[in-house]
Amino acid sequence: MEELDFTKPQPAATPAPSPATPPKTPASPFYNRAVAEKIFRLSGKEERFAAGSTIFAEDQKAASGGLFSRGSAARMYFVAEGQVALSAAGRTIDTVGVGEIFGEMSVISDQPRSATATAKSDCVAWSMGAEELKAALSRLPEFAVMLMSVIFDRLRIVTARLAARRLPIAANPGEAPVFDSTLLARLEAALPRAAVTRYRQESVIMREGQAGAYMYVVKSGTVAIGVQNRLVAVVNPGGTFGEMALVDQSPRSATALAQAECELLSIDRASLMEAVKAQPAFAVAMLRAYAERLRHMNAQLA
Repeated sequence: MEELDFTKPQPAATPAPSPATPPKTPASPFYNRAVAEKIFRLSGKEERFAAGSTIFAEDQKAASGGLFSRGSAARMYFVAEGQVALSAAGRTIDTVGVGEIFGEMSVISDQPRSATATAKSDCVAWSMGAEELKAALSRLPEFAVMLMSVIFDRLRIVTARLAARRLPIAANPGEAPVFDSTLLARLEAALPRAAVTRYRQESVIMREGQAGAYMYVVKSGTVAIGVQNRLVAVVNPGGTFGEMALVDQSPRSATALAQAECELLSIDRASLMEAVKAQPAFAVAMLRAYAERLRHMNAQLA
């Protein structure tokens, strides 16, 4: 078997200056403007903002609960007319136009806003809060995949910025498993028996650059994740990896190696959608985990 050497962390190189202008987040091939607009119109409400008005402010907190309890004041938006500028620490980081969504992170994770949203022109937007988003997911579970694709696009941008600065991608010591033991058992029960696959210690599960058809959930054992021969994460039971390729059909961005003998749930896109249709809680858990991952990586840039 070919030896992979990313199982030991490599020392970080001297940071390089970041690009003067952050790259624009690319559109995911799974983001469908018509579907997003339909969901917002069915589940949300119309709002209008005059040019120059603040829609929400950086570090503004939700009332409570986010997607996982009642009473959150945070809302996410679909732009029907106009443009919205997003800024952090007084610097513009993105411009959101017609057909795009923004503000979803605080609704999903119940964390303070990471940016300020300002109407660049007179705007019409449709908005949803936590309860409305959960209703939308139950109506059209495919919307969860669209939201995941948006988060993954942003994860790629942050990863590229970390790489440009030659900063290490540090693990998040406080990151909880995507699926707790109860939800993991429910997920396994919702999948065909063939979904359980076993790998011996040091077996290569997937390789960076390859095409991917499955995401994986660790049922037992541990999996080491490496990027360019550098260890970036260890996935424990309840954790997931390989999701990006499943959601948006991109090449694998990392190599996965069985650190110890492990059992994995192998899930293709069709199986994921069937499971989410039956139990939207699976999508809720995944969205929360990916939002937390993005927030942690953004903190490293700061």
